[in-house]
Amino acid sequence: MKLASGIIITHQAEEVLSSLEAQRGTELFSIIRSVDDKGKPKEFLLEDAKLAIEKAYIASDNLNYIILIAPKFSELSQSKLLKILEEPPRNKAFIIITESKSALLDTIQSRMPVLLLHDKVGTEFSLDLEGLTLSKVYVFIQEHSRISSRECKPLVEQISLAAIKSKRYNLDQETLELFSNTVKALDVGSPTTFVLTTLLLKLLAKKSDKKS
Repeated sequence: MKLASGIIITHQAEEVLSSLEAQRGTELFSIIRSVDDKGKPKEFLLEDAKLAIEKAYIASDNLNYIILIAPKFSELSQSKLLKILEEPPRNKAFIIITESKSALLDTIQSRMPVLLLHDKVGTEFSLDLEGLTLSKVYVFIQEHSRISSRECKPLVEQISLAAIKSKRYNLDQETLELFSNTVKALDVGSPTTFVLTTLLLKLLAKKSDKKS
């Protein structure tokens, strides 16, 4: 990872920011975080996008990286940023740090290079996909009933990869799309317990009795 304009997909925004800071020379950083009243990260909204645009039009002699950090970006905020991302003012460059590529508009992704970091967030994967049963699904859901959407996304990825690797499931196109739609459901705020239950029950229905 190098200091350059682009989109960085990661669950470890602070670590990425520290890495970018370590590469900084004469460049300036203007960091805009979207947080709630308690200081917790929240969706990047239209007012955040307006602030970013205001920062972009402040003159500077050195290259100024405007770094936008949020777990996800609303469609309105992305639409507001489109023009300035395509044609930044003099000595300005943008870096977007967020958790999900699928939540970004295609028009945003087409304007900036995307770097997908396969980082870990510490959620332990302990589900036996080879011998998945209804009772194991129930136990797994109970064990992970309090995880956040941020923790749930890599867990969904691990479940998807384990199911494919096991070759014990009839993974048709509809089921493969289910994996992608599960991440999108988390992005729009669906409860993690509901998302995991839906995914695992539908996956269980596709389980084959015979090993491949």
